[in-house]
Amino acid sequence: MDILDILKQDYRNFPYQQTFSIYAEEVYFKDPMTEFRGRDRYQQMLGFIQTWFRHPQLNLHQIQRDDSHIRTDWTLSWTTPLPWQPRIAISGWSDLELNDQEQVISHIDYWTCSRLDVLKQHWPGRVD
Repeated sequence: MDILDILKQDYRNFPYQQTFSIYAEEVYFKDPMTEFRGRDRYQQMLGFIQTWFRHPQLNLHQIQRDDSHIRTDWTLSWTTPLPWQPRIAISGWSDLELNDQEQVISHIDYWTCSRLDVLKQHWPGRVD
């Protein structure tokens, strides 16, 4: 299966049934909240999402490939387990870099909003 097809399937299944084998052992990951190296850490991060977020969903809007670079545009949403059950949404994109074996060696996420904007979504009556 082509890596683009695998990524499309992983987005549909997110955060469950992910194809971790497409990530290099020492993959570099960064987003506005965290930064680390390692496929094991990547798996742990997705395990955290599975455990603590309710109804997580990752909608893929677009995927493009140029040689060893892939860009995905997406919206991540979930329900935070607070008594008022706020539904949170973050739009952004990912830049993935591939090695010669078609494995992801770098995965950097960018958000179209600030961390403060995400925090504000958790509180009723917030000012947008």
